[in-house]
Amino acid sequence: MMKSLVVFGLIAAGQAFADGTAAPAAGAPQPPGTFSMLVPFIAMFAVMYFLMIRPQQKKMKEQQSMLNALADGDEVVTAAGIIGKVKKLDERVVTLEIDRGVEIKLLKSTIAQKTSSAGKTA
Repeated sequence: MMKSLVVFGLIAAGQAFADGTAAPAAGAPQPPGTFSMLVPFIAMFAVMYFLMIRPQQKKMKEQQSMLNALADGDEVVTAAGIIGKVKKLDERVVTLEIDRGVEIKLLKSTIAQKTSSAGKTA
């Protein structure tokens, strides 16, 4: 009789283990919950947002406001390093005078920075 109880106990324990319903042993660590597994990913996203995404968005807004504030006579530097004075502005195209009588047309988006406005340093 004792032998049949032991065999039945082993069979029941084996079935419970196969079903994944076996109770953990006393003192065994519990598996982490779903929320505790998501916390590191949320924290990494927050760090990436504040260290990379947000500063880039701020820089883009500053660049766009600088381009919108351009006026005739402003001295600018292009992304290629060409320094010139704004002669004419369109919605997308800027005409720069890089030397007396030498004018070039560029896309407005290629202007990297404004160096001075009408002879005054920025």
